[in-house]
Amino acid sequence: MYEKYSTDALILDLSERGEADRSFALYTKTFGLVWARAAAVRTERSKMRGALQSCARAHVSLVMGKHGWRLAGAVAHTSSIGVPEPGLRAFARIAQLVVRLCAGEERNPYLFEALAEAQRALFTEGTDTASIEIVCVARVLYALGYLSDEALETTIFSHTAYGVSELAEVEEKRDALLSSINRAIVETQL
Repeated sequence: MYEKYSTDALILDLSERGEADRSFALYTKTFGLVWARAAAVRTERSKMRGALQSCARAHVSLVMGKHGWRLAGAVAHTSSIGVPEPGLRAFARIAQLVVRLCAGEERNPYLFEALAEAQRALFTEGTDTASIEIVCVARVLYALGYLSDEALETTIFSHTAYGVSELAEVEEKRDALLSSINRAIVETQL
């Protein structure tokens, strides 16, 4: 008998497998980055189909099998349907970066919260998409050890909020922050 784990997850990437299966890159609250497979999720009768959309947030049930993680259930928290296009594109770019930089399963509560808060902010109409994306990318790099808060002399890494005061601080230090982000991405050599 396999043990079932329930956790919140952000769907960062998906790819088709066979006629009706899909593989998902999930950033979970409990396990970090997980690759999981869902059987027959592309069929019309699938109960998980609506919850497992790209860039969405869901509460998932995972089972570790002989050949890796399998999705056993999913309930949607947020959907990417009807989201403002600039916010969806920005979150998709952030998701690609996380998939590229995360080596595997490693629990990182700060990174999960930074991504979840960024998704919530980017999926809201009328937000400053560019500033939120810059802050989120900086927080991703900070959480993975590519940036230090001392080098930037900023408080944006002490929390995961994307409020007006946090974005105002980013505007003051935008050039230094972008320079540090670009340098860190080049240094990853990925």
